[in-house]
Amino acid sequence: MCGFVGYIGGGETQTMAPVLHSMADRIRHRGPDDADYYMDGDIALGFRRLSIIDLAGGRQPILNEDKSKVLMFNGEIYNFQTIREELLKAGHVFTTKTDSEVLLHGFEEYGTDLLNKLRGMFAFIIWDKNTKTLFGARDFFGIKPFYYTEMQGTFMFGSEIKSFVDHPHFKKELNERALEGYLSFQYSPGYETFFKGVYKLPPAHYFFYKDGKMDIQRYWIPEFNAEEDKPLEYWVDEIEKTFDNSVEAHKIADVEVGSFLSSGVDSSYVACSADVDKTFTVGFDNGSKYNEISYAKELSEMIPVKNYSKTITPEEFWGNFGKIQYHMDEPLADPSAVALYFVCNTASQYLKVVMSGEGADEIFGGYNIYKEPLAVPAYDKIPFPIRRFIGKVASHLPRKSGVNFLIRRGMRLEDRFIGNAYMFNEADRKKLLKIKTDAPSPAEVVKPFYDRVKDKDPVTKMQFVDLNAWMVGDILLKADKMSMANSLELRVPFLDKEIMALAQRIPLKYRVNAENTKFAMRKAALRRMPEKWAGKKKLGFPVPTRVWLKEDKYYNIVKEKFTGEVAQKYFHTDKLVKLLDDHKNGKADNSRRVWTVYTFLVWYDQFFNDEILNSYVEKSDAKTA
Repeated sequence: MCGFVGYIGGGETQTMAPVLHSMADRIRHRGPDDADYYMDGDIALGFRRLSIIDLAGGRQPILNEDKSKVLMFNGEIYNFQTIREELLKAGHVFTTKTDSEVLLHGFEEYGTDLLNKLRGMFAFIIWDKNTKTLFGARDFFGIKPFYYTEMQGTFMFGSEIKSFVDHPHFKKELNERALEGYLSFQYSPGYETFFKGVYKLPPAHYFFYKDGKMDIQRYWIPEFNAEEDKPLEYWVDEIEKTFDNSVEAHKIADVEVGSFLSSGVDSSYVACSADVDKTFTVGFDNGSKYNEISYAKELSEMIPVKNYSKTITPEEFWGNFGKIQYHMDEPLADPSAVALYFVCNTASQYLKVVMSGEGADEIFGGYNIYKEPLAVPAYDKIPFPIRRFIGKVASHLPRKSGVNFLIRRGMRLEDRFIGNAYMFNEADRKKLLKIKTDAPSPAEVVKPFYDRVKDKDPVTKMQFVDLNAWMVGDILLKADKMSMANSLELRVPFLDKEIMALAQRIPLKYRVNAENTKFAMRKAALRRMPEKWAGKKKLGFPVPTRVWLKEDKYYNIVKEKFTGEVAQKYFHTDKLVKLLDDHKNGKADNSRRVWTVYTFLVWYDQFFNDEILNSYVEKSDAKTA
């Protein structure tokens, strides 16, 4: 586990070295144990290492036998021993015992076919010195990040955008299109980022870069094909067997592995299955609604396993928010990211690797909103034009559950569902913004995903959209960035291609039904834990922002941002203040929309105020190879 950075172009080694070191220093948190570098006049590669496997011999960059190819890799390959044996039989010579080196020799042997042999999380590059070609790939689900840009004749790439700001050819400029899209999604959707000209390599894609040209291809995509002829018990047995296998694979390490534990079924199932010694939990001191520590401690005593917990104070939450947005690279308005930062920080004081429950909801059908298309099915028999008219009339009424039902069911699924967050619709975000952009509508962003599953049922469509948008842009972004901010490796055993291969065969009735979400998975979890945890309704991670925003102290903090210079540049500030005031006065629950704008403004300071930006750099004393 680590972070890497590199660039093509820029001249001789002596001029590359100081720039490369500065770029790598910027992401030291991803790998505080070690650093190393490779430069050959054409390319500069910098690596920061968090030592997990082959502690003594696993330094990167790694070269092949004739030193014609160089690898840098962030992630873990859980089936590397099997692939390694195949490569040894084929005559490849290994110099380490790492999973990393399997990628280098595997690419030599199999080319791009290597990718579908892998089981794990990864972002990696291989430089071919002879052909001057760069190959790179990102894992199936997008667990590990990969960013790239080309500016002033220099091609830059790496694990975090922030490393680019230390390159003299990098032009730091806000991508206003991303800001408009973010106001709807609460994260930056699609391939663009908040920095103009900087892009994300999408999950399950690889690329070749040569002579200034980049060719990107997709190598894998999940396919939902339900098998209706098998009983519930069959699926429960298969989930239990496949999940146990995944957990066992995800425990491979030369250091101790722990587990996160909340009150929900996902992390509880991981903790109950993993046979770890330590679990970690956080909560807030705002009553039981915002604190899951008692649930976690109770289950920990039953397993039994040691539980370490932390109660996050409001001062800690607000005081660390700027640093958290810096580590995120792009603004993410999901308040649970702050809680994740603190649970990662707590775990990092005891070990280097933890397992967590991300991905279960998207794969097995866990979000409460997935039940929406199944509610009152008779209403869908009313012709759509009539439902649309009723919805438009209802939109002028006070928002209550019945009214919301009429509004939402008066819209097509493709228009009303863009993922688990929908902050500002297209009209509202344009009214809020001073700037004009050509950002696509929310529906346009998710249309390619709907098009891939146009013959599926509504719930499967929603899952597919979340797998490709929400999970990548929110869930996995914060999982990687918050863990790496604390030099902690986070492993996600639900996001395993073998589990996906199983889950995409499960009929809808065993994923989502009137009784519960994640129906079959919960039945499997029930074999490991009581109903109190296995059947618990999906909550997400409750954070008391809506409460704090009504308190003068935090209201004033946000109002200062909403009327500040940056806000005045991009927003109609009177509309921002009205959102905030209406929330404080109890006229509407605007907490999530207020938080979305506030998050952007805080993030902007971290990257566009040079004094703040430069305060984060930690110098390293690493050797040059």
